[in-house]
Amino acid sequence: ASANAVHKPVIGSVNDKGKSVNQNQKNEIFVDILERLNVIFNSSGYIVNSTIDGCIQMKSYLAGNPELRLALNEDLIIGKEKAPANAYGRVVLDDVSFHDCVNLTEFEHGRTLSFYPPDGEFVILNYRLTGDYRTPFRMFPAVEETGPRSFEITITVRVEMESSHFGANVVVELPLHHCTSTATCNMLSSKNVGSPAAEFVAADKKVLWSMKKFPGETEQTLKVKVSLEKACTSQIRREIGPINMNFEIPMFNVSNLNVRYLRIAENMPGYS
Repeated sequence: ASANAVHKPVIGSVNDKGKSVNQNQKNEIFVDILERLNVIFNSSGYIVNSTIDGCIQMKSYLAGNPELRLALNEDLIIGKEKAPANAYGRVVLDDVSFHDCVNLTEFEHGRTLSFYPPDGEFVILNYRLTGDYRTPFRMFPAVEETGPRSFEITITVRVEMESSHFGANVVVELPLHHCTSTATCNMLSSKNVGSPAAEFVAADKKVLWSMKKFPGETEQTLKVKVSLEKACTSQIRREIGPINMNFEIPMFNVSNLNVRYLRIAENMPGYS
C-alpha cells in the first residue's frame, strides 16, 4: 500500500563547489513513506493476523552533497519488549534497519537521523510492525448454496478511514474452484465510487473487482453467482479463496510513523 506520500523538497541552486548554477534547475529531495499491509480476516470480518512492512524512500537531486537531518516521531518505540504499559497512541515498531549512510548518534534520544544522501532513489530505512492496528478496510464474505451445483458469494468491503481519505486503484481478487463453469457478478455500489467493474476471468477461474476510487466511510458489496461442473461439496467450498485486496491510499499510513522534518544539517550557500 502506497501511503503518506510526504514530499519534502529542499530547494537550492548550488553546484558541488557551492557556486551558483542554472536558476531554472531546482535541487530537490523527496520523501515517501510506503507501507505494505498483510492482513488475514476470518469469515466474520475479524482480524486473525496482521503485519505492516514499511520503508521510507527518498529521491535526491541535491548538488553539493549536504548533510541532512531527518526526524521521526519523538515518542517512537523500537521493540515491543521496550514498550511501557501506557504506550497507547505511540508508534511501536518490531524492528528497523537503516541505510549504510545513516549516522545514528542522535537517534536513541532524539529519533533523528543524520546522513549524506546518495544520488537518485534509495531507502533510508525499513521497518516492520505486527499486532493490532486499525486496518483501512474490513471485509465480510459469505457463501450460500443456491442449488446442487450452484452457490452465491457475497463480499462486503467497508472503508474504515475518515471521509477525507480514499482508496485508489482498489482491486479485490476472488479465486474460485477449478470446477467453476460460469460466474456472474452484480455490484451493489454506493455513490461517489470511481469506475467500479467486476468480471469473471474464466481462464484463471477467478473474479476481479476493481474501483478507481473508494471513498472513506463507505462500503461496497459484490454478489457472485457461481455455477459448477459438478455437485457442490464442503471440500469445494473450503477451496474458494483466499480473497486478496490491493490498493493505494494517498497521504495516509496505517502505522502513524511520520517525518517531523527534513533539514540541511549545516548552513550551506544556496540552500534554505
